[in-house]
Amino acid sequence: MSQSVLIVYTTKYGSTHQVALAVTSTLQEVGFEVEFKPAKAVEELGSYDAVVVATALYMGRLHGDARRFLTRSRKELSEKPVALLVLGPIDDVAKNWNGARNQLRKELAKLPWFTPVVQELFGGRFDPESLGFPLNLIPPLRKMPANDCRDWAAIRSWVAGPVAQAFQGVCVP
Repeated sequence: MSQSVLIVYTTKYGSTHQVALAVTSTLQEVGFEVEFKPAKAVEELGSYDAVVVATALYMGRLHGDARRFLTRSRKELSEKPVALLVLGPIDDVAKNWNGARNQLRKELAKLPWFTPVVQELFGGRFDPESLGFPLNLIPPLRKMPANDCRDWAAIRSWVAGPVAQAFQGVCVP
């Protein structure tokens, strides 16, 4: 049986999907066999040696599909290395980054059994044109400028560095 990594992602507006694709290609570039699936489509993890969960904070909470995936996959996730990538702030304001880190800590405290081997918070993206109901009815949100704080070089570096290193003992590229 071949060694493999599963990239599980959740997305509301497509930003995390794009990041998960970058994670996938980066792991492939450094020699890992990788599959890529939305959290809703993952039925079992038995055939994978490691997992990357890519999700985002929305209004201070992890994406609902991520919470459901983590809960339903609890036993299998506790048996393999997991890396957690979370998209958060949509600007470079230190106060917002500190708040996002605190929110992430609070969310992970609700899952005390979940112990990723590596985790990182990266900037997210905001596009008022993509807002769905009911958020598209909130004037201040509609007036906010589009912004993309995803640092692609940092994301790829984190995946090729700490994530690949954490998985090397289990998944031999």
